[in-house]
Amino acid sequence: MQTLRVDVELGERAYAIHIGERLLSSAGLILPQLDLPRVAIVTNTTVAPLYLQQLAQALRAREVEVMSVVLEDGERYKDWFTLSRIYDALLEHRCDRRTTLIALGGGVVGDLAGFAAATYMRGIPFIQVPTTLLAQVDSSIGGKTGINHPLGKNMIGAFYQPRLVLADIEVLKSLPAREFSAGLAEVIKHGLVRDAAFFAWLEQNMEKLLAGDPQALAHAVRRCCEIKAAVVAEDERETGVRALLNFGHTFGHAIESGLGYGTWLHGEAVAAGMVMAADLSQRLGLITQPDVERIIALLKRASLPTAPPDIAPGRLLELMGADKKAEGGKLRFVLLDAIGSASVRADLPAAALQQALAYSRAA
Repeated sequence: MQTLRVDVELGERAYAIHIGERLLSSAGLILPQLDLPRVAIVTNTTVAPLYLQQLAQALRAREVEVMSVVLEDGERYKDWFTLSRIYDALLEHRCDRRTTLIALGGGVVGDLAGFAAATYMRGIPFIQVPTTLLAQVDSSIGGKTGINHPLGKNMIGAFYQPRLVLADIEVLKSLPAREFSAGLAEVIKHGLVRDAAFFAWLEQNMEKLLAGDPQALAHAVRRCCEIKAAVVAEDERETGVRALLNFGHTFGHAIESGLGYGTWLHGEAVAAGMVMAADLSQRLGLITQPDVERIIALLKRASLPTAPPDIAPGRLLELMGADKKAEGGKLRFVLLDAIGSASVRADLPAAALQQALAYSRAA
């Protein structure tokens, strides 16, 4: 398979996303991004036995000095304590501002390592090597880094762009089915908010994706990367259009927080959140009931939940109040104007929101 390239156009902070097979076994794309032949790889206990040695050996074969830090796996470890473990390792190995930090893992590893890179010595070079579908199509792109707080998800962090994103789709073969499905939630989201034709393609090709077809996977990853790269180039700091990529996340983050981080995977919570947001969009007359049914049908085919867990509507509302999109104490929601088009709306009728929460709870 030919390696595909998507560019994130951010002026001096521009970088490339490379998508292909067997990219981990060659350091050729990484070497030009290093200030010094020295890297610190941040990974976790699940990914390290699978891919750490492969990446480290490829780099050492090019005379790059490699040190690593292996973190516990799971959303519940995306906190200050785990972040400090990265700082400890960097300091113990006397890493300086020209040492490049490489995030090898999924979204949690990427967010933690990216925040560490943004803040260690006020900023060191950073490369994303995402190993989950969710990270390859979403979290590794755009420079969002951070950690969770008990009162809200991703509330502490920084925008800090990587120098390179290396998406090796071959590593997706090692993902458990549940993790792969969680990534499909973010794939579906990209079609819903930005590309109706891509959403229709997903309806036609979901079984190929679930079967791990390399060509279908490469197309899906590339299209999501193209969509996100264009949005990030237009709105790097999420002051406008980039907020649309949070479709389903206001509800989803509340679900994650309410259950306890890691009980549901991020993509599972987002899937249920997208159904809730789609139902709310329909109640406001923005989309039709058949549109909602299309969305639910595709999420079900991807083995994703389409209703939230048993959390009282009042508790969900309370948790949503901590969402980053809230302004002046008012909730703002990303809603669908059509499949393939979304907008951010505030001051929604309280009755419609309550009805959407009650309907989703009963679904």
